[in-house]
Amino acid sequence: MPHLEKSVTYTTENTYLTQNQITEKTKNVWLVFHGIGYLSRFFVKYFDGLDPEENYLIVPQAPSKYYLKNEYKYVGASWLTKENTTMDINNVLAYIEAVLEAEKLPENLNLILFGFSQGVSVATRWWANSKKSCKQVILYAGGIPNELTKDDFAFVDFDTTKIQLVYGDADEFLTPDRLQIEKRKIETLFQGKAEIITFTGGHEVKPNLIHDLWN
Repeated sequence: MPHLEKSVTYTTENTYLTQNQITEKTKNVWLVFHGIGYLSRFFVKYFDGLDPEENYLIVPQAPSKYYLKNEYKYVGASWLTKENTTMDINNVLAYIEAVLEAEKLPENLNLILFGFSQGVSVATRWWANSKKSCKQVILYAGGIPNELTKDDFAFVDFDTTKIQLVYGDADEFLTPDRLQIEKRKIETLFQGKAEIITFTGGHEVKPNLIHDLWN
């Protein structure tokens, strides 16, 4: 018998993590999107080297959790898959906006957008959708979604927003062909204003590099 896939709208709840506190000394707010297989409370440890008085971190949590490997011991999470992607993108974007609404951030602080691996796709989709002014955008070891175009980033002031593409020279997920595709995409979307930074290593987060990128 034929079947029909339907959808419903309902209220859901998800956590997110913050680190440090906003005070008169705070200068920067980092909006950080982890990669696949992480939980926000573990991913935030990569940012411990940042000055806690000047930097406030917001680390949203990918909603789809699952057990890593076959041990049923450690839990990771994923932002999106190829299944019902458009619907899930809308859900994720709504979640991020709810997080920012709950935070009620002061408008005088620098916004730094950071995405690692799968988090790059979430960060760039959110940025294109929200059109928020960012002081710095760090796209670390991930790909920009194919549906995004130059027009989606027409709002960006490239004279005041620093954009950095970061990857390891031995990243197993960045084949030479894919790297060239991503570089062309970056060149087109950001009008040749993005800085490309490489480091010695694979598909990994380098805490010291995070510190150096900002400073």
